Amino acid sequence: MPRRAALLPFLLLGALAAGCAESAEATAPAGTEAARGAVCAAHGVLEAVCTKCKPSLAPVFQAKGDWCAEHGFPASFCPVCRPERGGRPVADVAGEEAPPDGTRVKLKHADIARLAGLRTIEAESRPGGARLDAMATIVYAATRRAEVNARATGVVREVRVETGAKVEAGATLAVLESASVGADQSRVGAASTRVRVAQAEHDRTVDLQKAGVSSKKELLAARQELDAARSELAALRASLGMVGSTKGGGYALTSPIAGTVTRRAASIGQHVEVGGTMFEVADTSTMWAEIEVPEQDIGLVAVGQSVTLFADALKGREFAGRVESIATEVDPHTRTVDVRASVDNPDGALRANMFARARIALGGARPTVMVPRAAVQRAKGVPLVFVRVADDAFEARRVKLGLAEPDAVELVEGVKPGEAVVTEGSFLLKTETLKGSIGAGCCGED
Repeated sequence: MPRRAALLPFLLLGALAAGCAESAEATAPAGTEAARGAVCAAHGVLEAVCTKCKPSLAPVFQAKGDWCAEHGFPASFCPVCRPERGGRPVADVAGEEAPPDGTRVKLKHADIARLAGLRTIEAESRPGGARLDAMATIVYAATRRAEVNARATGVVREVRVETGAKVEAGATLAVLESASVGADQSRVGAASTRVRVAQAEHDRTVDLQKAGVSSKKELLAARQELDAARSELAALRASLGMVGSTKGGGYALTSPIAGTVTRRAASIGQHVEVGGTMFEVADTSTMWAEIEVPEQDIGLVAVGQSVTLFADALKGREFAGRVESIATEVDPHTRTVDVRASVDNPDGALRANMFARARIALGGARPTVMVPRAAVQRAKGVPLVFVRVADDAFEARRVKLGLAEPDAVELVEGVKPGEAVVTEGSFLLKTETLKGSIGAGCCGED
């Protein structure tokens, strides 16, 4: 298909703001489209084409024969003569389809782009595509944190570690003296003696029964006593086993995991009850980031997405992580959803309760092309991006849109990384590709 192109003899109209987009005006005839943007409060026309504020635009409209000499505005949307236009240029494109992919708009010379205010920016190649920024709080990973409690009532006799100490699994944190533990140790001794006596009596009864001296009933009674003695000893040993390492009426509190002592509540001479938390140990090599995602954005977040953390207290540092879970409820006060990410913290720089900014890569691991929102125009519902292919030529690309950020949008196809896309003035380039539009050119090229 031959490409339809347009010359822009009057491209100073490119001063139209990139943020403008077409929309149906209530006062405009059916089937028309109007550029939507900020209106000049002083003169009642679109700021981007206000010839009072931008006198350099006047010769452009005059050369096109679109000029109201009485009021000093383009005749097509003069706010005095044509108040129904609302000070906005309107293009009649009712029967026009979106321009074919590859349609080119060619300028008379390269300086026109500068004079018209066309601005370009390189399309960005970004791993992970669109991103979502949110506030986060750093906390210890629950699966890597342990509370060490008193196993039996007693008195603290020795404290082996302080807050901040690195410990291995099984390391002694404190030693306690406990009367109840001493009593259990005594009972273990008595139970052990009972087992030995019961075992000897059972063995003697077996021998007598074989000799025909002892009855079967006596053998069963001896076996029952031996089983009872063994059960008692096993129960006492299990009770002491829960306490931990015991010796001489005391016991040692040990760390169940390797990590850092993050809290110590034990002091020498302190009397403690069962269940009282004395130490907290956490493995800080991995932390959790609790990210507050606004409820309107939670549909974009999924388990497995990459997360980058930036903490104001650690300027210049970035920490990599991954989304592990998403809460099933919305906080009724903040209207946010708690998203939990596991974050690598090899040197312990991240600390619990630290605030951070979390950036979630919504596109996952795939690299994508990102462009400013202002670069995307729509014609008949078809998204277009204009790419500069030469100093004096621009090409319309039909693109497929992906996820969006507040100021940028993801292009799934249509534009390659590094290509220069038009931001400011892209609306004008779109109108140049549509029949009967403002500034439309006069001829076409293959």
